[in-house]
Amino acid sequence: MLVEYFKTLYDYTYWTHAQILEVVEQVNEAQFTEETKDGHGSLRETLVHIVSAEWIWPSRWQGTSPMEKLPEEDRPTLGKLRERWREQQQQMRAVLAALGQEDVHRVVPDTKTRGQSYAAPLWQRMAHLVNHGTQHRSEAAVLLSRLGLSPGDLDGLIFLIG
Repeated sequence: MLVEYFKTLYDYTYWTHAQILEVVEQVNEAQFTEETKDGHGSLRETLVHIVSAEWIWPSRWQGTSPMEKLPEEDRPTLGKLRERWREQQQQMRAVLAALGQEDVHRVVPDTKTRGQSYAAPLWQRMAHLVNHGTQHRSEAAVLLSRLGLSPGDLDGLIFLIG
């Protein structure tokens, strides 16, 4: 049951990413990169932060601990970010497809980007990544709404019942 729950959470996560990215297509370069006090400094950097986490965390689950966010060459434009997001989604779907009930309880050791080592069950890591994305997508939604481009209702129930 826990595996199916996470598959649903990640399906919802990717649905909301698509909603955000669809609206981001409407912003100009200045709006995309404009410095702000919200999120991670700009709409672009907020999205980079999300996609970086979606690369870092599954890498950690599989035994590699990246020590920094995506390199600049992977993130200069919305097109590059969209491409990277598509790659991360495909990789996560492969992880989820191979995931067994016993896997979610496996303790995963890793090292954070600031050098601290720790270990926790995979299900906690998976829940963290979903919650992390929710927080930062919300920040992106606020930035878009301030530009008059609300991404609309991103509620889980809308996703579940269509």
